[in-house]
Amino acid sequence: MSRTPEAIPRISLTWLLVAQVLVILPHLIHLPLWIVFLWLGCAGWRIQVFLMRARYPNAWIKLGLLLGTGFGVFFSRGSLIGLEAGSVLLIAAFILKLLEMRSRRDALVLIFLGFFAVVTAYLFDDSIVSALYSLLPVTALLAALIGLQQTRFAERPWPTLRLAGGMLLQALPLMLLLFVFFPRLGPLWTLPQPGDQAVTGLSDSMAPGDIAELSQSGALAFRASFDGEPPPRQQLYWRALTLEHFDGRRWSQSPAAHLPIAPRWERKGTPLQYSIVMEPSQRPWLFSLDIGETSLDRARMMNDFRLEYYRPVDRSLLYRVVSWPQAVREPQLAGGQLRRALQLPETGNPRTREWAEALKRQYPQPDELAQALLAHFNREPYVYTLKPPLAGADGIDEFLFDTRRGFCAHYAGAMTFALRVAGIPARVVAGYQGGEYNPSGRYLSVHQFDAHAWVEYWQPGKGWVSADPTFQVAPERIEQGLEQAVAEEQSFLASSPFSPLRYRNIGWINQLRLTWDRVNYGWQRWVLGYQGEQQLEVLQRWFGRIDNGVLAVVLVGGGGLMLSLLALLLFKPWRCEHDPQQRLFLRFERLLARHGLRRRTGEGPRAFAERASLALPAQAEAIRGFVQVYEAQRYGGQKASPATLRQALARVRQGLPWRLTRAD
Repeated sequence: MSRTPEAIPRISLTWLLVAQVLVILPHLIHLPLWIVFLWLGCAGWRIQVFLMRARYPNAWIKLGLLLGTGFGVFFSRGSLIGLEAGSVLLIAAFILKLLEMRSRRDALVLIFLGFFAVVTAYLFDDSIVSALYSLLPVTALLAALIGLQQTRFAERPWPTLRLAGGMLLQALPLMLLLFVFFPRLGPLWTLPQPGDQAVTGLSDSMAPGDIAELSQSGALAFRASFDGEPPPRQQLYWRALTLEHFDGRRWSQSPAAHLPIAPRWERKGTPLQYSIVMEPSQRPWLFSLDIGETSLDRARMMNDFRLEYYRPVDRSLLYRVVSWPQAVREPQLAGGQLRRALQLPETGNPRTREWAEALKRQYPQPDELAQALLAHFNREPYVYTLKPPLAGADGIDEFLFDTRRGFCAHYAGAMTFALRVAGIPARVVAGYQGGEYNPSGRYLSVHQFDAHAWVEYWQPGKGWVSADPTFQVAPERIEQGLEQAVAEEQSFLASSPFSPLRYRNIGWINQLRLTWDRVNYGWQRWVLGYQGEQQLEVLQRWFGRIDNGVLAVVLVGGGGLMLSLLALLLFKPWRCEHDPQQRLFLRFERLLARHGLRRRTGEGPRAFAERASLALPAQAEAIRGFVQVYEAQRYGGQKASPATLRQALARVRQGLPWRLTRAD
């Protein structure tokens, strides 16, 4: 079957189809099912075109496919804008381009589009497994690129694949050099990230009375690594945000909490220093122990002591924190802050109001009243459960005096309400409590099921004081974790029966899980977290004080050295023939080999020239002329003149046709 020089070789088309499968596979989790059928149809059609059993689609068919794909994306994703819709459009274009591919130029566009599609998969999953997997589609795309070359070598699939793998390995040193030294750049654009669709443990509001069963998630929230030994578990209260506004059912953030005004506080005691690698949360708040300060660029402390990033955290984020657990927080409060911390609906929960007012008369001091509330939760038969009953209009009354069953949000919300009724400023703090210690990596892993809520109440001169009513009901929740707190009802990760977190009591499973978690932590900390601040810290540790000029010299010099080493390995100059006559004769052999004439073992130059002259009679004179000059200089004692021999070789090259034939 004859083809034009621009036709797509069979081997290139084969590797392109393989590459498309490998590129699409990691996207299948967030792609609609019809994309699979679209690829099967387009791939089958393209194969039939190659076998000359079908024609290329005409303009009307291509227009119909394009419009149909657009409508499919819109109806399956509800929009044509955003990360999920954009990724579906990209994969669809990557598939449809297969039908339009006629020439090598079209194939190059498809290959480059494939590289881009590989990169977009990192927007959804940037784990080490995804990074290692991405080497497969990249290698297949390189093999397709090599297959576009019209050579005998490119017609063989496995040598093509080996060459692609070798090229990828050769690029690794330069890639590592650029990764370590090239300045970290922020994203050139941003896309709306997908919403947090999984069951998570923390949100920006809570309405415990509306929850009949608390869903849990074993997903990781963040990891923390301390400079030294971590504090006891009972002290690990990770602040995320405060909930000050109460509408009768739901606690939520006050609008004033979003003001970027740092509150007044006094450092006291010994600080804690640690690093946090935070998972994507699609929220701007950061996690820290009280009171936390961070050097992360474009992060700040808000007026409720929470740390907030300048944008929602949509990818893994590494930052350093210094916390002062014994700090005095706002010993004085302004009038507006007092009003927000005492706000209550005018009506609702009458029994709790009456009870709190009675406690106030009995315990006039804030500390005494707070301790009385904590003692009440400890003394009365309250139950910590993830399956609380639904509450009616007066949810706090029903919880305190009727059901007495709930989780941390019930206890924190009820205590805050009672304190406010008694005239004590109070608020709910939402975040995480505890964490699982990994002894081999010496870091803490905090999961979504570690989400927790506790109480802060204020006293003049002493500032905000933390209190946790959940500890009075279920101390094992704070000292050991959620799994032990709900062991009797066996509700821990009940919706995730295959989660390895449920089998931490089985030694070898737990050891495998912790080892794999440590590998992922190293990947996040040293690869995904290798951003501007950490890069500067590493380079300063290696080179001392460093500026942009020094960095440029190191980058250019190191890059030049890497390229030089690669060139030496590729061209191997020590193996090259230094005899100019022999070097030109080897070029003569390679030139004829491209046209199907290879020199046989033991065949002399003259015999080879005679056989070549018979095979290429139009070029017989030029071929014989080159060999005569070579023999005269090599064996006849004639003065060696590489320029004369080079001219004779040029006459052979000019007379040969450009069309390549199959070698003998």
